[in-house]
Amino acid sequence: MAGRKQTKIFVLDTNVILHDHNCIYQFKDNDIVIPLTVLEELDKFKKGNDPINFQAREFVRVLDDIVGEKLFNGGIQLSPESGKLIIATGKPFSDSLKQSFKEDIPDHRILSVADFYTKDNPKRSTILVTKDINLRMKAKSLGIMSEDYENDKIKDPLVFEKSIVEVEGYKDMLIDALYNEGSIPFSESGFEEAPMPNEYYILKGNKSSVLARYEATSKRMVRVEKRVAYGIKPRNAEQTFSLNSLLNPDIKLVSLSGKAGTGKTLLALAAALEQNKMYEQILLARPIVALSNRDLGYLPGDATEKISPYMQPLFDNLSVIKHAFNPRSQEYQKIDELLKEERLMITPLAYIRGRSLSNAFFIVDEAQNLTPHEIKTIITRAGEGTKMVFTGDLQQIDSPYLDFKSNGLAYMTDKMRNQELFSHVNLVKGERSYLAELASDLL
Repeated sequence: MAGRKQTKIFVLDTNVILHDHNCIYQFKDNDIVIPLTVLEELDKFKKGNDPINFQAREFVRVLDDIVGEKLFNGGIQLSPESGKLIIATGKPFSDSLKQSFKEDIPDHRILSVADFYTKDNPKRSTILVTKDINLRMKAKSLGIMSEDYENDKIKDPLVFEKSIVEVEGYKDMLIDALYNEGSIPFSESGFEEAPMPNEYYILKGNKSSVLARYEATSKRMVRVEKRVAYGIKPRNAEQTFSLNSLLNPDIKLVSLSGKAGTGKTLLALAAALEQNKMYEQILLARPIVALSNRDLGYLPGDATEKISPYMQPLFDNLSVIKHAFNPRSQEYQKIDELLKEERLMITPLAYIRGRSLSNAFFIVDEAQNLTPHEIKTIITRAGEGTKMVFTGDLQQIDSPYLDFKSNGLAYMTDKMRNQELFSHVNLVKGERSYLAELASDLL
C-alpha cells in the first residue's frame, strides 16, 4: 500500500500576509509557520488607510478567531483537510547565519526560523515564502528553499498578447458580407473553435481587410467601425478596438494594457466624455505609489498639493482633449462644466475606498500597481449602470512585491477573459511620438 504523501512546511514572510490576508488558507494540507517576528511587524501596519493596513487588520482578525494555546505549541489544524498553523517563537541564529548576516533584523529572524525548521525536519521540505526577491536569495545562500507566493499569479503570461487575432488569407466574400451586412453568424465565419467573448480580429483578404469582434451573446462576428470619441480619432486598429469596447454599453468591464504612449488613458477619458449624458459621474483615479517608499507626509503642502503631482498625468490627458476644440466651443465648455459640477473628478484611488459607485464611468489608471485583492475591492464597488475601465503598463510596475504575473491588472484580465461583459485590448503601437516609442522599445 502506498504511503501517505509527505506534506511540506511553509514559513511565511510579513509581505505575503500584507499581500493576501487569507493566505493561510491557500496551502492545502501543508503546515504553515508564522514567525513571531512577523506578528510584531504586522502590528506596525495596523493603523492607516493604505491597502497594506487593511490587510494587516484583517489578518489579525482572522488570527483572533483561531487563537489558542496550541497555536504556539504544536499548532492548530485550520480544517479537517488542511495542515497546521503554528506561531513560532524566535530561534537561535545558526553559525552559518551568524557568519553571513551580522545584523539582528526582522528578515534575519525570519530566516532563523526557516533555518531551524529545515534542520529539525530533514524528511520534510521546508520552504520560506516571501515576495521579497532579496530575502529569497539570502535564504537560498543558506541552503533554505524559498519561493514567491504563487496563489494569485496568472498561469498564462501571454494572456495580454492574445487580445487581437490577425488572420491572413481570409475569404474576400466573407469580408464583403461583413461590410454589407454588418455581421455574419460565427458558424459561417470559417473558424472552427469559438473564440473568447469580445475577442477582436483583423481579417485580411486578397483585396481588402476588415476589423471584427466576436459577440458571444448572438454568436456572430460583428464588424468594428472606426469611431471618433470627443474629438479623439483612433490612429490604428488597436485604438479602434479599444474605443469599440469603451463605447459599448454592454461591456461593463474593460482592461487596456500597453506601453507608455499607446493612448490607453486618453482613449478611456475621451470615451467617457463622449458618453457623459449616459452617466451621472466620470471618475478618474490612480493609486499613489510614493517614490523611494517615502510617505506623502514628506511632501510639502496640504493634502491637495501633496497629491497634485501624482494626478498630473490625468490632467495632461484631459488637456489634450480640451485643446482638440476651440475654447468657445460647446465641447470645450462642457468639460469645464463637468469639472465645476464635480461630475468629472480626478482623484487618488484611496479616496474612492468605501464608496458605492452607481451609474458612473470609472477609469483606474496605473492599475498594474494594484494587488489582486485591491482590484477585487474596487470592482465590487460597482453599482447599477457603472462601467469600469482599468489601464496599465506591465513594464512599469512600481511596487516591489508585484511582478508581471502577480499584479492586479494581469490577475483580473486572466480571471475575467471568458465573461461576456468583459473586454481586453493590448495596445502595442506607440502614438505619442517616434521618440517616445523608441525610448519605450530600447531603453
